[in-house]
Amino acid sequence: MNKVHAVITGIEGYLPDYILTNEELSHMVDTSDEWIMSRIGIKERHILKEQGSGSSDLAVKAIEKLLAKTNTKTEEVDFILCATVTPDMQFPATANIIADKLGITNGFGYDINAGCSGFLFALASASKWVEVGTCKKVIVVGTEKMSSIVDYTDRATCPIFGDGAGAVLLEPTTEDVGIMDSVLHADGSGRKYLHQKAGGSIKPASHETVDAHEHFIYQEGQAVYKHAVSRMYEANKEICERNNLASNHVDWYVPHQANKRIIDSLIEKLQLDPQRVMINIERFGNTTAATLPLCLWEWENKMKKGDKVILSAFGAGFSWGAIYLKWGYDPK
Repeated sequence: MNKVHAVITGIEGYLPDYILTNEELSHMVDTSDEWIMSRIGIKERHILKEQGSGSSDLAVKAIEKLLAKTNTKTEEVDFILCATVTPDMQFPATANIIADKLGITNGFGYDINAGCSGFLFALASASKWVEVGTCKKVIVVGTEKMSSIVDYTDRATCPIFGDGAGAVLLEPTTEDVGIMDSVLHADGSGRKYLHQKAGGSIKPASHETVDAHEHFIYQEGQAVYKHAVSRMYEANKEICERNNLASNHVDWYVPHQANKRIIDSLIEKLQLDPQRVMINIERFGNTTAATLPLCLWEWENKMKKGDKVILSAFGAGFSWGAIYLKWGYDPK
């Protein structure tokens, strides 16, 4: 009996209409286009402005297009796995809110919070539900309203993040395509460098925490940069060695879009062909759990069935890892 793989059979993305440019940011904080581009490599980012809208609404927009593209009925969806650090509410799970808004009532869902590695961890996790035969049609979505936790008076972090969502449909196959392997790692001691200070059970919300701007992203950039480069490099090497892949055997590399200098360092250290590396950070910024699917969405028409693809990410936690997959279909 042939091994069952979980294969991506469709992908879609959604970005809100409003674009926050470096020029506009320069009127909000002491920064400039030159400063942001030289240190981060971001020129603009999309921001969800609609009052009362959250991460679930971004996800719904992406999934509606995904269901239509793949001719999937809502009653066929077995499972929604949502990767996010900006849930609509502390509870219930954003996945369940998404299901309700879409009219998906026959399946179940829950959320994964693994920082910027969220989609990577969610894709690896969801693939197991498919491989063992429990689920036939699974939606994995990375969705973030990062603007809701960005301090727009902090010049160090406010240029980095944007809003958006990307979703894939996973289905079983016995062909030699789909999720081939994954390596996932975590080191909780890294939380001191990248976290949200208040709002959890240790430090619940209060007038004091709000006044102190403790419900926004806190990041020590140099430490995060150092760990991101080394850990993503190690994860890429590990996944390639486990699967006997040389860098020139891989058709596409999809790195997390956190900082252009991190991506450039990985290209150099891994000796990658830059033409085979998916990069859209300049136009989208860091959309956290949405960066990887948004890259795949943009490059969908350039990939062909059987292409060898490596996804890698690094995020708060620290969390990091890589997935090796073979693309499941030709351009349509």
